[in-house]
Amino acid sequence: MRQRPRLPALLSCALLLGTAPALAQRGPADPAAPQINTPTAGAETGTLTLILENDLFYNIDRHYTNGVQAVWTTARDGVPDWTKDWARLVPFFAQDGHLRAVFALGQNMYTSSDIKIADPPQTDRPYAGWLHGSVGLINENNKRMDQLQLTLGVVGPASLAEPAQKFIHKLIDSPKPMGWDTQLHNEPGLVLTYQRSWRQDLLGGAGFGIDMMPHVGGAVGNVSTYADAGLMFRAGWHLPADFGPARIQPSLPGSGFFEPDAAHPIGWYVFFGASGRGVARNIFLDGNTFRDSRSVDRKFWVGDLQAGIAINIYDVRLTYTHVFRSREFTTQDKGDQYGAVALTWQW
Repeated sequence: MRQRPRLPALLSCALLLGTAPALAQRGPADPAAPQINTPTAGAETGTLTLILENDLFYNIDRHYTNGVQAVWTTARDGVPDWTKDWARLVPFFAQDGHLRAVFALGQNMYTSSDIKIADPPQTDRPYAGWLHGSVGLINENNKRMDQLQLTLGVVGPASLAEPAQKFIHKLIDSPKPMGWDTQLHNEPGLVLTYQRSWRQDLLGGAGFGIDMMPHVGGAVGNVSTYADAGLMFRAGWHLPADFGPARIQPSLPGSGFFEPDAAHPIGWYVFFGASGRGVARNIFLDGNTFRDSRSVDRKFWVGDLQAGIAINIYDVRLTYTHVFRSREFTTQDKGDQYGAVALTWQW
């Protein structure tokens, strides 16, 4: 029986864990920041989230085949001084909101439909890697969350996606991916992303609760440009005050932090969500911006359905998400699906 790759879970998680301490520095509060609330003493620390998205969960190895990311989110209002200068320039942040800074490092991999072919058909998705780092701001007031994030990185061989995938496939005796010689060329990437989410309680009580979270947002940059909107529902026991599971963009927005009920530190919830994107640019389908490269005809409308479960135990949250994604290019035979695991804990 063919062994499916454990795709760079081991390699990438080790890399990302090694970077976490450097991302975790926090600065003193700046009293000059306008109407930004002060933290409650001892109420919260920063959070570290490790995310693995992979199609191995469903015995598939194609298209968006792997994504890993480590995210450090500072404590509520525990942000470096320079982030407050950014906050003063963001007019759509809620003036009664709490401010957090976000730092992230990640890598995405994209392959053709059959990794055993050295020269995939021109109608198939190009091979590509995306190594990226992000800085961002979150402004939230319990019922609304705004996220603004700047991502910089590199597409192409410099992303190290090829050696990472080949190393893991060799390590677990899985078929060697043959098409990396056809991957996109090196290109620096920039994406500016904004998302707004709302949370509305539908059913509350002593234990069981239901809420819903609509969102709107978009991104602009040479790697991706799109506008999106969607809705997620949660139902569970002692719902934490967060905005859903953390994910790698583009996806339904979640939060890299959570606030468990101090009186009930153990809880769970199931969730279901849907979102749609109007895509004006996707370098992983459209090809390089300034050089000739492989490309396919991108579909303008792309939809995601997701469902999963989250478990909170004191300072730890573990989530699993099953994602169905519609066809992204015209010659794609069917939609894709993959799984996403995220582990978040407060430090």
